[in-house]
Amino acid sequence: MAERLVVIGGGTMGSGIGYVAANAGYQVELVEVDGGRAAAALATLAARWDKAVRTGRQDAADAAAARDRLTTATALADLPSEPSVVIEAVPERVELKRQVLREAERLRPDLLASNTSSIAIGALAAVLASPDRFCGLHFFNPVWSMRLLEVVVGPDTAAATTDAALALAVRLGKEPIVVADAPGFASSRLGVALGLEAIRMVEAKVASPADIDTAMTLGYRHPMGPLELTDVVGLDVRLAIAETLREAYGDRFAPPDLLQRMVAEGRLGRKSGQGFYRWVDGKKVVDE
Repeated sequence: MAERLVVIGGGTMGSGIGYVAANAGYQVELVEVDGGRAAAALATLAARWDKAVRTGRQDAADAAAARDRLTTATALADLPSEPSVVIEAVPERVELKRQVLREAERLRPDLLASNTSSIAIGALAAVLASPDRFCGLHFFNPVWSMRLLEVVVGPDTAAATTDAALALAVRLGKEPIVVADAPGFASSRLGVALGLEAIRMVEAKVASPADIDTAMTLGYRHPMGPLELTDVVGLDVRLAIAETLREAYGDRFAPPDLLQRMVAEGRLGRKSGQGFYRWVDGKKVVDE
């Protein structure tokens, strides 16, 4: 029988984690309290598997077996205890994550992790009975194609837990890095700093979003410019991370007025169809 891996949260990140885990041979239980969102996640992943087969990246039988290994539930209480791994992937709100992690710990997993991109692991571990079995696993979007996985070691994380997280990363086909517990870790701290400065440049009319992004893609060989990446991540997500980092490091991470205004107006990037660029069916539209 396949090892069990539980993912809590059926959004973009949670469903992506479930997809790569099912492909890696885990029996995946994706927990999403919203039934409609759970159905949407399954439909998205089914389309992803179909595309993998159609483009020759995955054998049809392997894709079907992986799809069969992923199921959904609407409550943690419905799941049997003692999975190998539980990964929390709910929105970036400290109290929400703490509540979910407390409930998840009752399943007695060998490894409990949070997919937080900016919240200190020690702050989340403070509510756990066994913080030594807890760490951060910061995946990147889209999970199925981004190789990096940040393993974040909290103040109480045991060496055996770190080893287990590294082994999991390799099994999922990721390239792990280990970072100490600090708000923003390594990737978000650097990425958000660049993104916020790019937004300030738009705000000051230094250059257009497209030209700022071209400066980084051609001048620094970034695969995607910081403003397009902000659209892909979600302006609301970037704002939440910036506010967390501002609390930790001061006003150098203060979110620009333009970012706050765009979020208030619902211009959240790719998921809303409008951010620094226009998006249709998930694809950036280049206006003439």
